[in-house]
Amino acid sequence: MNWILGTWPWFVGGPIIAFIMIALIYLGKSFGFSSNFRTLCAAMGAGKNCSFFDFNWKLQKWNLLFLVGTIFGGYLAANVLSENQIPEISTFTTQYLQNLGFESVGKSYNPIEIFETMNIKNLLLLIVGGLLIGFGTRYAGGCTSGHAISGLSNLQLPSLIAVIGFFIGGLVMVHFLFPLIF
Repeated sequence: MNWILGTWPWFVGGPIIAFIMIALIYLGKSFGFSSNFRTLCAAMGAGKNCSFFDFNWKLQKWNLLFLVGTIFGGYLAANVLSENQIPEISTFTTQYLQNLGFESVGKSYNPIEIFETMNIKNLLLLIVGGLLIGFGTRYAGGCTSGHAISGLSNLQLPSLIAVIGFFIGGLVMVHFLFPLIF
């Protein structure tokens, strides 16, 4: 039972992801979570008012089931199959984040300074961050999982460009904006 409670090594997780991607390519499907938002809006009738949501959403039922399975699996893994795992972070990164005011580094999975302390600053960060992620996902035609996992495995040039943009955006956020915000 201990093998399922710990972190799985790359040579287990990687082949599982590869198997799923090969199966999706064989079935003519493409993986992506952000597209489920469009599918949910279409299923609730948004296509009556906006042509973007006017499509046969029933063809994407499999992706909605994948979304439900992922949420259920994530809950199961976090609450039943783990022992409060905290990711290992380098000493340099730990010191850097602590200098920014994140004392929970190495003690909690999420920074409690953001997710457990609800003040105006944190609410604005979460709302603006969510809006920017939603806009960026729509503007890029998909999210990190859709482009980095599905798009790159299909050798899609737009996905490579999007993934490079995601990394550049992440670097800008961490090295320039993060110190300004905190």
